Amino acid sequence: MHKLLLTTLGLLFVGLAAIGIVLPGLPATPFLLLAVACFANSSEKLHKWILTSSAFGPVIRHWQETRSMPRRAKFYAIISIIVSGGVSVFFSDGTALKVAVILLLLIPAFVILKIKSTESLNGKS
Repeated sequence: MHKLLLTTLGLLFVGLAAIGIVLPGLPATPFLLLAVACFANSSEKLHKWILTSSAFGPVIRHWQETRSMPRRAKFYAIISIIVSGGVSVFFSDGTALKVAVILLLLIPAFVILKIKSTESLNGKS
């Protein structure tokens, strides 16, 4: 039962990551890392698949090897937060809600900015 739950969650996270690749404002990398963790504890076959996937493998291996993000990925992540946050704030009613949205968006922005930067997926700074 435990492995089935982790496998199901892993597949859900892969789906969210795939959507995040094409949808601005939805990050792909955190979902990929969650999927890898789920598969590592539930399915050796799916764990190997995601690590060798041409779409997801390079990002995961880069994180595992360097614990860093490429500058370009950080730039696009911050831009996505600003754009989606700006739209959310613009369409929100009430000052309290607008302030809450801004404060909630500062958390992922701060986390992204604190992660070590590299120039590309090959790990060069």
